[in-house]
Amino acid sequence: MRKQHWPRRDPIKNYFPLPNEIYSLGLSSTAIAVYGYLLYREDRKTYKCLASYRMIGEAIGKSVTTVRKYVAELEERDLITTERTLVVTKDGRKRNGRLRYHILPIQMSIDQFNEWQLRRLEASTARQKAQAKLSRLCAAQEPFVPADLLTSPRQREADVEQLRAIEHQCTRGGRIAG
Repeated sequence: MRKQHWPRRDPIKNYFPLPNEIYSLGLSSTAIAVYGYLLYREDRKTYKCLASYRMIGEAIGKSVTTVRKYVAELEERDLITTERTLVVTKDGRKRNGRLRYHILPIQMSIDQFNEWQLRRLEASTARQKAQAKLSRLCAAQEPFVPADLLTSPRQREADVEQLRAIEHQCTRGGRIAG
């Protein structure tokens, strides 16, 4: 019986790197597939590539509409930017060409994701503190002063509206759900 020899895998040839951090950004599997395909196609010197939605869709097994949706998600997450290109036909008419994708450093997206999580945590904490203070105010029937209750300036408008609705409940004798 003859021993089978498998070809050696060259770590550079026929492979491309996919950053480990991509899995910690809360992206959908299709967004990761689109990102992976764009990395596969990118020029390693310019960090750019040309691809159509149809080309990407055929490579990852998704429709053009689906690809468009996930390209928008990747742009929103600061992983890529897109640029329209033009093609001149033989008869001189200008037509839309493929999109030119620029792959951005992943650290920008990681920083954005961490900032988003921090804002969510701050907003949640501010709402919990406001809810607790309102519960005490309703129980004691003290006057409502919204400025005393707010801890996060980023959530000021949304919290003021929410707190006014809760105060309205308190003044009508309602209970706060919590």
